[in-house]
Amino acid sequence: MEESQAESSSKPRNTNENANPWIKQYFNHRCWITFLTGCYSCQWQYREWEKTELGSCCCSRKEQFFYLCLVVAFIISVVFLFVWVETSNEYNSFDWVVYLGTGRWFFWSIFVLSAAGILVAYTTLLLLIGFLLLWERIELNLHKSHKVFVWITIILCSFLLTVLSYFWRDKWLIAGLSLQIFAPFVHLSLITVMIIISWPLAICVAHLESEVRIRRYRMADYEHEILERCNVFKRLRALQIAAGLSFLIILLCLYLMPLGIYSPCVLNKENLGPKPSIFGHRGAPMLAPENTMMSFEKAIEFNAFGLETDVYLSMDHVPFLMHDYDLTRTTNIKEVLPTSPTNYTAFYNWTLLSTLNAGKWFLKHKPFYGMKPLSEADKRRAASQSIPQLADILELAKKEEKYVIFDLFGPPPGHPLRNNFVRRVVKVILDSQIEQRLIFWLSGFDRDYVRYAAPGFQHVGRLWSIQELKQKNISVINVDYKRLFYTGLSHYKEAKIFINVYVINEPWLFSLAWCSRVNSVTTDDIELLHRLNHPLFFMTPGYYMLIWLFLDLASAFIIGFVFCYHWVKELRKQRWLEAATSADLLHSENITDITENTDVSQQKSEVAP
Repeated sequence: MEESQAESSSKPRNTNENANPWIKQYFNHRCWITFLTGCYSCQWQYREWEKTELGSCCCSRKEQFFYLCLVVAFIISVVFLFVWVETSNEYNSFDWVVYLGTGRWFFWSIFVLSAAGILVAYTTLLLLIGFLLLWERIELNLHKSHKVFVWITIILCSFLLTVLSYFWRDKWLIAGLSLQIFAPFVHLSLITVMIIISWPLAICVAHLESEVRIRRYRMADYEHEILERCNVFKRLRALQIAAGLSFLIILLCLYLMPLGIYSPCVLNKENLGPKPSIFGHRGAPMLAPENTMMSFEKAIEFNAFGLETDVYLSMDHVPFLMHDYDLTRTTNIKEVLPTSPTNYTAFYNWTLLSTLNAGKWFLKHKPFYGMKPLSEADKRRAASQSIPQLADILELAKKEEKYVIFDLFGPPPGHPLRNNFVRRVVKVILDSQIEQRLIFWLSGFDRDYVRYAAPGFQHVGRLWSIQELKQKNISVINVDYKRLFYTGLSHYKEAKIFINVYVINEPWLFSLAWCSRVNSVTTDDIELLHRLNHPLFFMTPGYYMLIWLFLDLASAFIIGFVFCYHWVKELRKQRWLEAATSADLLHSENITDITENTDVSQQKSEVAP
C-alpha cells in the first residue's frame, strides 16, 4: 500500500515536470510576439493574435503601402550612407565649405555620417521586425510615429542625395572608384551572405512545399472544398517559386560576377609599379598648422618628395603662404583687427601679416577628425607659428632638396601687382638660388615670360589632351584624382607624362593610385601614407581565381546541403502527420465499430425476453 501510494504521489510530479518545458516554450513565444508587435505597432499588451492563412496576404493594402515605404527608406538611407562613407577622403574639404557658409568650424561631416548611420540602423531594425512578424503570420500594423519617421527618412535622404548630385557631383565618382577597388571583396562577401540567407530561405521553401502536400492530403476526403482552395495552392506555389527562383538567379549572377569585374589592384606582381612619391599638402596639416614652417618641417621628417602650398602677394609686394581668401580661419586677425577681419587676404601689408598668430587655431579646432594628440613640445611650437614668406619655404626646400609646387593666386583689382605678380614671384624664386628643376610651376598666367626667365622650371599642366600638352611642352600634370581615373591613365603613361594627383588621404585611394602606376600624390595624412609598404587589397589574378572557384564550389555544396536537409526534414514531418492522421481515422473507425456492435447486442438483449 505504501509503495502504491508513493507511486501515485510521484505521478503528478512527473506530469508537472514534463509540462514545464512546454509551458516555458509557450510563454517564451508569447513574449517574443509581444516584443515584435510592441516594437512595430507600439502594442505592448499581449492578446491572442489571429494568424493569417499561409499563402494569403498578412495585412491591408494600406499597411502593404507603408511596408513598401519602409523598404524604400531602407534602400535610400543605405545608398546615402554608402556614398558618404566612401567620400571620407573629402571630409575636411566639406567641413571647410560649410565653414565658409556658417563662419563656425565643426565636424559637420562626422555629424552627417552619424545621422546616416542612425537612419540605416533604424530602418534596418524596423524592416527586420516587420519581416519576423510576416514570418509569424501576424498582421502588420505600423505605428503612426514610425510612419512619420519613415517619411522623414525618405525625404531627408532624398534631399541630401539631391544636394550631393547638384553641388558635389564628383562625390559619386568617388563611390564608383571604391567599387573598383573593393569589387573582388564585395563579391566574396556577397556569396558568404547568400550562404547565410540560404538557411531561412530553405526553411521557408520546404515549409511551403510541405504545407501544399499536407493540405492536399487532408482535402482528399473533401472534394467539394478543392475548387474553393485551389487559389491558395497557386499562391503557395507562387511564393515558393518567387523566393527560390530569385535566390537562384542572384546566386548565379554572383558566381559569374568576376567575369565583369575590373579592379586595378588585381594584377601580377611584376606589373605593380613603384610606390608613388608624396607631396605634403600645405605641409603636414594633421601634425601642425597648415602652411607654416612647422608643418613643412614635419612633412620633411616623413620623407616627403615635395612640398605643396598656396601663395598670395601682400600690398607691399611680399609673396606669403596662405590658402583662404581671408584670414579668419587660420589666424587671430579678429583679435588684431576686429573691424576688418573679412578683408581679402592680399589687401594687407606684410608688416601686419608677419605679426599674426597662425597656430593657435590649430590647437583649438583640431581641423581633422581622428588626429593624434600632440606632445607638449609640439603644442608649444604650434601655438607660436606665424605666416611664412615664400622665401622661407624655398630656403627649406633648397636645403633638403625637396620639390615645391604651389597655387599662385592672382591679386584682386586695385592691387599694385595686379598685372605683374608672376614676375615678382619668379624673382623671389630666382633670388633664393634654389635649383630650378625643384620648382613645379602651375600658374598658366604669363607662362612665356616664366620660360624665358627660368628655363629650368618644370611646367605643370592640368587634365589636358596629349596634343595640348605637347604643344605647350609640358610633361607634368597635376590633376584631381576623381577626374583622372575616369578619364584614363594609359594615354598619359604611353606619352611618359609625370602624373601627380590630389588630395589623397585614404589608404584605399593611395592603393588605387599605386596599382594604377601614378607617379606622386598630394596628401594631408603624410604619416599614414608614409607607413604603407604595399598597396592594400592587392592580389594576383591567379589567387583571386582560386578563391573565386573555391568559394563558388563550397557555397554551392553548402547551399545544396541546406536545401536538401530542410526538404527531407519537412517530408519526414509530413509523413509523420499523415501517419498520425491515418491512426486517428483508424482509431475512430474502431470506436464506431465497437459502438455499433454494442448497440446491436443491446437490441438483441432487449428482444430476447
